[in-house]
Amino acid sequence: MASLRHEFYETDEKLTISIFDRGADLAQVSLTFEPNKVSYANGEKTLSLEPLKGRIDPERCDFTVGKVKVEIRLVKMAQGRWGGITGDAPDPLQTAPIGPTTSPAVAEARAKPKKNWEELTTKILTSEKEATTDEDPNVGGDSTVNSFFQKIFGDADDDAKRAMMKSFQESGGTTLSTNWEEVSKGTVEVKPPTGSEWKKWN
Repeated sequence: MASLRHEFYETDEKLTISIFDRGADLAQVSLTFEPNKVSYANGEKTLSLEPLKGRIDPERCDFTVGKVKVEIRLVKMAQGRWGGITGDAPDPLQTAPIGPTTSPAVAEARAKPKKNWEELTTKILTSEKEATTDEDPNVGGDSTVNSFFQKIFGDADDDAKRAMMKSFQESGGTTLSTNWEEVSKGTVEVKPPTGSEWKKWN
């Protein structure tokens, strides 16, 4: 009876065993799954693993036959790491089957509050909305400035309107005054913004 080299790796939910049986034929391979035992046979080559360190679900276990090895996937009845395939150690999570109750680490991870992406998106979009002119007088650019001046002009008396028109035209749009008494005394001089230079075009 030939012995078969095998190795394993595991996750909390599954344990995968690789049996190195080169050239195994799917038609000849026989596998038996029991809650605490796995048996493999291929002609005279056999491997029996028992007792398993934890219980498995025979209905959900499966295997694949490759050119070099046969891979067996055991589905654990309780989440957790076994640290080996066989042994007398009792299943540490036998009282915690996979399902509504899970291991403390998984339960803690699930207990963490999940991000509400919908709420986060709404919050970002709301914060990106433009402020109203009441909140920020610079919002809206030229159209807001024009409507602001139109409001001032509309609410002004005749002298203030004359002062606004004269000061704006004579200063080339650099000055706007509502004081007719001051504006009526002479030509309103051009006052370009700081850092700018006024040039007259012929």
